[in-house]
Amino acid sequence: MYAVIVTGGKQYRVRKGETVRVERLAADEGAKVEFDKVLMVGEGEDVKLGAPYVSGGKVSAKVKAHGRNRKIKVVKFKRRKNYLRTKGHRQDYTEVEITSIAGGGKSKSAKAESAA
Repeated sequence: MYAVIVTGGKQYRVRKGETVRVERLAADEGAKVEFDKVLMVGEGEDVKLGAPYVSGGKVSAKVKAHGRNRKIKVVKFKRRKNYLRTKGHRQDYTEVEITSIAGGGKSKSAKAESAA
Protein backbone atom coordinates (compact mmCIF):
# COMPACT_ATOMS: atom_id res chain seq x y z
CA MET A 1 0.00 0.00 0.00
CA TYR A 2 1.20 3.51 -0.75
CA ALA A 3 0.11 7.04 0.08
CA VAL A 4 0.56 10.51 -1.38
CA ILE A 5 1.38 13.10 1.28
CA VAL A 6 1.97 16.85 1.28
CA THR A 7 4.79 18.41 3.29
CA GLY A 8 6.89 21.49 2.66
CA GLY A 9 4.72 22.49 -0.29
CA LYS A 10 5.59 19.31 -2.19
CA GLN A 11 3.85 15.99 -2.76
CA TYR A 12 5.53 12.64 -2.12
CA ARG A 13 4.46 9.08 -2.97
CA VAL A 14 5.54 6.91 -0.04
CA ARG A 15 5.43 3.24 0.98
CA LYS A 16 6.02 1.61 4.35
CA GLY A 17 9.73 1.05 4.95
CA GLU A 18 10.88 3.64 2.39
CA THR A 19 13.32 6.42 3.19
CA VAL A 20 12.30 9.80 1.79
CA ARG A 21 14.04 13.18 1.76
CA VAL A 22 11.56 15.96 2.53
CA GLU A 23 11.93 19.66 3.19
CA ARG A 24 13.53 20.46 6.56
CA LEU A 25 11.31 19.54 9.55
CA ALA A 26 11.62 20.97 13.06
CA ALA A 27 12.17 17.59 14.75
CA ASP A 28 15.16 15.93 16.38
CA GLU A 29 16.84 12.84 14.95
CA GLY A 30 15.08 9.71 16.14
CA ALA A 31 11.81 11.57 16.79
CA LYS A 32 8.52 10.34 15.38
CA VAL A 33 6.55 12.62 13.06
CA GLU A 34 3.07 12.28 11.58
CA PHE A 35 1.87 13.60 8.25
CA ASP A 36 -1.88 14.19 8.34
CA LYS A 37 -2.17 15.88 4.94
CA VAL A 38 -2.77 12.69 2.96
CA LEU A 39 -4.11 13.13 -0.58
CA MET A 40 -4.50 9.44 -1.49
CA VAL A 41 -4.16 6.03 0.18
CA GLY A 42 -4.35 2.56 -1.32
CA GLU A 43 -3.19 0.37 -4.15
CA GLY A 44 -4.77 -1.17 -7.22
CA GLU A 45 -8.58 -1.14 -7.11
CA ASP A 46 -8.76 -0.18 -3.41
CA VAL A 47 -7.87 3.53 -3.56
CA LYS A 48 -9.16 6.27 -1.26
CA LEU A 49 -9.00 9.78 -2.67
CA GLY A 50 -9.26 12.89 -0.56
CA ALA A 51 -11.15 16.08 -1.24
CA PRO A 52 -8.60 17.59 -0.70
CA TYR A 53 -7.33 15.29 2.10
CA VAL A 54 -8.34 11.77 3.13
CA SER A 55 -10.26 12.02 6.40
CA GLY A 56 -8.57 9.88 9.03
CA GLY A 57 -5.51 9.36 6.83
CA LYS A 58 -2.17 9.43 8.61
CA VAL A 59 1.38 8.54 7.70
CA SER A 60 3.83 7.99 10.56
CA ALA A 61 7.57 8.31 10.10
CA LYS A 62 10.81 8.37 12.06
CA VAL A 63 13.42 11.09 11.50
CA LYS A 64 16.70 9.47 10.46
CA ALA A 65 18.91 12.47 9.68
CA HIS A 66 19.11 16.12 8.73
CA GLY A 67 21.39 17.36 5.98
CA ARG A 68 22.00 19.71 3.09
CA ASN A 69 21.89 18.96 -0.63
CA ARG A 70 24.77 19.62 -2.98
CA LYS A 71 25.54 23.21 -3.85
CA ILE A 72 23.99 24.78 -6.92
CA LYS A 73 25.29 27.91 -8.59
CA VAL A 74 22.97 30.79 -9.42
CA VAL A 75 24.33 33.14 -12.08
CA LYS A 76 22.87 36.47 -13.15
CA PHE A 77 24.44 37.89 -16.28
CA LYS A 78 23.69 40.75 -18.67
CA ARG A 79 25.75 40.94 -21.80
CA ARG A 80 27.64 44.11 -22.69
CA LYS A 81 26.65 45.74 -19.38
CA ASN A 82 29.61 44.59 -17.26
CA TYR A 83 27.13 42.78 -14.97
CA LEU A 84 27.83 39.34 -13.49
CA ARG A 85 26.61 38.06 -10.11
CA THR A 86 27.20 34.53 -8.84
CA LYS A 87 25.66 33.01 -5.77
CA GLY A 88 25.56 29.51 -4.27
CA HIS A 89 22.68 27.74 -2.55
CA ARG A 90 22.36 24.53 -0.51
CA GLN A 91 18.86 23.34 0.40
CA ASP A 92 18.22 21.77 3.82
CA TYR A 93 16.42 18.42 3.98
CA THR A 94 15.21 15.87 6.52
CA GLU A 95 15.50 12.16 5.81
CA VAL A 96 12.53 10.20 7.20
CA GLU A 97 11.71 6.50 7.22
CA ILE A 98 8.02 5.67 6.77
CA THR A 99 6.84 3.38 9.60
CA SER A 100 3.10 3.09 9.00
CA ILE A 101 0.30 4.21 6.70
CA ALA A 102 -3.27 4.48 7.98
CA GLY A 103 -6.20 5.41 5.78
CA GLY A 104 -9.72 6.00 6.94
CA GLY A 105 -12.91 7.71 5.93
CA LYS A 106 -15.08 7.23 2.89
CA SER A 107 -13.73 5.14 0.06
CA LYS A 108 -13.91 6.42 -3.49
CA SER A 109 -12.46 3.95 -5.96
CA ALA A 110 -10.53 4.97 -9.05
CA LYS A 111 -13.19 3.38 -11.31
CA ALA A 112 -16.01 5.33 -9.68
CA GLU A 113 -13.97 8.53 -10.02
CA SER A 114 -13.34 8.01 -13.75
CA ALA A 115 -17.00 7.06 -14.40
CA ALA A 116 -18.33 10.23 -12.77
